[in-house]
This record gives sequence, structure tokens and C-alpha cells, in this order.
Amino acid sequence: MDNKNNCIICGAELEYFNSPKTMECELCHRIFQANAACKNGHYICDKCHSTNAVELIHSVCGSTKSKNPIEIMRKLMAQPAVHMHGPEHHILVGSAIIAAFHNCGGDVDLNAALDEMKNRGEQAPGGICGFWGCCGAAVSCGMAISIITGATPLSGQEWGLANLMTSEALERIAAIGGPRCCKRDSFTAVSAAAEFIEEKFGIMLEMPEKIICGFYPMNGQCLGDRCPFHP
Repeated sequence: MDNKNNCIICGAELEYFNSPKTMECELCHRIFQANAACKNGHYICDKCHSTNAVELIHSVCGSTKSKNPIEIMRKLMAQPAVHMHGPEHHILVGSAIIAAFHNCGGDVDLNAALDEMKNRGEQAPGGICGFWGCCGAAVSCGMAISIITGATPLSGQEWGLANLMTSEALERIAAIGGPRCCKRDSFTAVSAAAEFIEEKFGIMLEMPEKIICGFYPMNGQCLGDRCPFHP
């Protein structure tokens, strides 16, 4: 945003009320008595303004009603706490999948699953796409399926599903090629996960007809027309 004091959702200027109004936070969806909102009606509570990326991901995914994992991710990616690139995406991807899966009727304890997604995602360091040969966005998809199915190293079918999910997401990410882009890789991984969940679980997550990236101006290594999400 050109002005850090503007709305972090749409960039519009803030307007202050003569008296407090009942508003719903755009991120955590809790209700507050607010003294200001942007000209387009967006209100962000103080906690969401000041929280870090990991806390924000957990809060938004734990409260959203969206059935669209791309929509959930884009809302989070637009926040200042979530950087253009960074290991927070290793938590963000799986959390968005789990939230959308839950909201589409999937059988999962949402809060417990998000807690576990945070714990596992934080163990995947930044740069593993290049150093380990396994993009964290793909691993995050595998973590999500592992959590949803309750997989362990001793599981049978569940173990296979988690590994298969990672491999399918990773294959699509690798086919596009580098250098890394956490936004491109996240969109690619979640697209693969949505198809996987429909095929294996019979649950259809809501997905946009076309994913268009709005983050490319912040990526000095953007692939441009080689990226399937470039406008």
C-alpha cells in the first residue's frame, strides 16, 4: 500500500465515526465497537493489525466461513505480516486447505487441526524448495492430508494419501520451474490439493475459475508470462 495508514484490505482511506459503530473484523470476523473503517466499509480490529503472520493465519483460518482455499490464502497474503516469500507459507497453505475442507463438510476438528498444522509447518525451514528439493507449499499440502486422515508413520492408506498429495503438488510446482515464488507455488499446490480432495474424499472445495496473481510487482524474480497466474 502507498500509505501504511490506509485500509490493509483494499488500500482505501480510513474514515472516523462521530460515535462507535458495531463492525465485524474482516479477518477474524469477531464483532467490535469500532471508531473507524475504510471508505469501502472494511474494518480490521487492533489485534489483527498487530499480530504476527503465524497468529494471523491461525485466527483467520479458525474463524472464516469461506469454502474457497484460494480466497482464504489471498486474504492472508495481502496482510503486511505475510511476506512475499517466507516460511509462513508452509503453515498458510495447509491451514487454508484444512479450513476450506472443514467448511465444505469435511470431518476434522478445526482448532486441533490448525494447532497441529502450525506445529508441523513451523518445522519446515525457509528455502527448502532449493536446498532440500521439496517445496514447502507441497509439503504443507501433505501435512494437511496427514492431519485430516490422522496419518502416522505406521499408517497404511492414510500414510499413502499424505505422501501422494505431496508428490502431486510437487510435480506441478516442479513443472513450472524456478526460481521460487511462494505465491505461485502456493496457488499451484492448493489447486492440486483441491482436485486431490475431490477425488479421494468426495468433497469439492470452492475454487475460482481462474487464479490471477496480484503480487508479482513485489517479486523481483517473477517469471512473467511463464507463470500460469500472471495477468
